Amino acid sequence: MKGIVFTEFLEMVEDKFSTDLADRIIETANPESGGAYTSVGTYDHKELVSMVVALSQETGITVPNLLHNFGRHLFGKFLRSFPSFFEGTADAFELLERVDSHIHIEVRKLYPDAELPKFDTRRIGPNEFEMIYSSSRHFQDLAGGLIDACIDHYSDKISVERVPCEGGFVFTMRKN
Repeated sequence: MKGIVFTEFLEMVEDKFSTDLADRIIETANPESGGAYTSVGTYDHKELVSMVVALSQETGITVPNLLHNFGRHLFGKFLRSFPSFFEGTADAFELLERVDSHIHIEVRKLYPDAELPKFDTRRIGPNEFEMIYSSSRHFQDLAGGLIDACIDHYSDKISVERVPCEGGFVFTMRKN
């Protein structure tokens, strides 16, 4: 997993909680990397899982909620760091439709060794959209946070339903 995810997670912990808490969760998780991350490095995703679990134990916030909130935070980072990914998109459906066909292709140009989740999309109708998340890492809660932040960014009125499917989760979105 790319280091930008780790550096942003620790930044979120520092911003929402404290630097001391960020240090404690690194100490508790005892990651193989020692907790020293660079945005361009590559690290085992299990290190992030261990830190999220440690944060959950410290705060009493569930792991799914922490990952969802982190997804929201990460969307803001992507928006600031990669504005070209958002150019020419009028709404959340348009952006989400481009994740695998455009955004992940560009990400691979920047980070050739990135192991990205798979997102298959389908327009069910003008007001309904389906996105299937597949990943061996099981970060569907993080994906859900990214999706919700995307919807908020475009000020769209969209409800999201998430159900498990073989190999992942289906996010069905309907414009209200």
